[in-house]
Amino acid sequence: MDLTLDPLSPVPLSHQIRDRVVEAIGRGELRRGDALASVRSLAGAFGINPATVSRAYDQLRSEGLVATNAKSGTFVVGDAALDTATPAFCSDWESRLATLLEEGRAHGLTAEQVVIACQRALAGNEHDTDLGTEGNGPRTGDRHGRETR
Repeated sequence: MDLTLDPLSPVPLSHQIRDRVVEAIGRGELRRGDALASVRSLAGAFGINPATVSRAYDQLRSEGLVATNAKSGTFVVGDAALDTATPAFCSDWESRLATLLEEGRAHGLTAEQVVIACQRALAGNEHDTDLGTEGNGPRTGDRHGRETR
């Protein structure tokens, strides 16, 4: 798995590591039994403190997506193709999703733009930031996708 981190991002590096692993599991790039890089090797590859990687792996462990043992290191236990979400996870996830959707609306995204962004994310095009609707002619917008007049 190739891991891309942005040291200039306001998102902490440990969160970025956690997010990239979750995304890889969700896309099926990482499957049950696949080993993750050791804490030291990943920290060395990015020139970051091993405690940063440990925080990310600890979070993934607490979410039930990875496990660690002295012999095998850290490996994936969650599998998008094989696992079924628990009701507790679904409830928590829906709560976080509602907050994220309202954040978009609070920044001026329309309900239609939110739906388009969700469809693109599910299709694997989450980095396409043009949230305009097709068939409505050209539009301009600010960096948040809001129409400008």
